[in-house]
Amino acid sequence: MTAMEFLPVLFMVTGIVLVAAATLFVSSLLRPSNPYPEKNAPYECGMEAAGEAAGGRFRVPFFILAILLVVFDVEAMFLFPWAVVLKEIGIVGYIEMFVFMLLLLVGFAYAWLKGALEWQE
Repeated sequence: MTAMEFLPVLFMVTGIVLVAAATLFVSSLLRPSNPYPEKNAPYECGMEAAGEAAGGRFRVPFFILAILLVVFDVEAMFLFPWAVVLKEIGIVGYIEMFVFMLLLLVGFAYAWLKGALEWQE
């Protein structure tokens, strides 16, 4: 293998970095930076934030639960294509998906035992 074989990859990575940097630079020049009271007003329910939410910080279990939700969304994303081709992949694919779901279940059980799913202290 020579260095010339990696040249297209180097060009692709360089192009991606340049496009990302240019996008960030242009957006920093064009974005409006004029905060006004209506822009900073609460918009979800119309009520001012109170209690723990007013400080702007969330407890760590919130983030653990959010990560768990993302993990199970990804699991659902993998389940659909697996179900579509289940006849073609046979028993090996069935066993692989079973192991995948078992690993996710072990992670979920660990989070549950650690108390990450508790909403009240």
